[in-house]
Amino acid sequence: MLQLRTAGYKALDNLRSRGEFPPQWDEIRSLELVTDLFMERFLAERLKVSTELGPGFLMPEMIDRGVRTSESEHMDRREVAGEEKLRLISALDRMNSMTLIYEHQIGVLSPLIDELALRSDRPVRVLELAAGSGGLALTLAGHAHKNGIDIAITASDIVPDVISDGNRRAAELKLPVTFRLMNAFDFNGMEANGIDIVIISQSMHHFSPGQLAMMIAQAKANGARAFTGIDGYRSLLLLGGVPLVASLQGITDFTLDGLTSARKFYSEIELDIITHIATAGHSRHSVECSWPLTVLTARFDSA
Repeated sequence: MLQLRTAGYKALDNLRSRGEFPPQWDEIRSLELVTDLFMERFLAERLKVSTELGPGFLMPEMIDRGVRTSESEHMDRREVAGEEKLRLISALDRMNSMTLIYEHQIGVLSPLIDELALRSDRPVRVLELAAGSGGLALTLAGHAHKNGIDIAITASDIVPDVISDGNRRAAELKLPVTFRLMNAFDFNGMEANGIDIVIISQSMHHFSPGQLAMMIAQAKANGARAFTGIDGYRSLLLLGGVPLVASLQGITDFTLDGLTSARKFYSEIELDIITHIATAGHSRHSVECSWPLTVLTARFDSA
């Protein structure tokens, strides 16, 4: 229900016909504001279209508006200490292991990584943004080693405690994963053309549309061949399901973060719009459901 495809695509067509889509931007530092302003315009137009289409479309629109929130998860708040953030991120790692979500994500990522490996005589260089505990990076590295895929993974985050813990775990497991303190918006310190694929998993909803657009644009500008974003599917079912599963960790703040996250998941059309703006339409991208996940893949190479 919360995908609102009919009203969404009609609203986008209206904006395109009036010359408002795609909005123009000249440099990455202006991209954030341009994208955020357009998404506000899109949601306003979608409300107008839903009203015109009648009660059957207006009701889901109002439910979506009631569900939406800009509230930050507890783990994202500045006043929360690094050790507490690590505790919450570790709870997410345990939940993902329990629900086999990492294996699901490996299944999503493997075809692209296998393709890149076949086309290169060096390790596939992966950069994960907002990597948290590094559960996905470590699982991916283990899967690649088991299947004879040469890979080198940089798992980045802005929480020092997470970086230290991740490098300790990678060393213990003897896996080719390096944890690095890095801002996801500027790729500071990454060498030019030193990345093949940029990944962000289960974290897209932590960022505004403009911030997400900046990540995609930076991936392209830094020579990556592809960008893949994985997150929860925006739906009423997950609105109840995510906090329910999160509650099994027995941490109240983590359970509440699960509810907040589900309220912030992006719809497919929203991710499509963000990617189109970020790449100025110069990419091949798709947004698909791989239940219970939404998968965004943008290709910047010519293959």
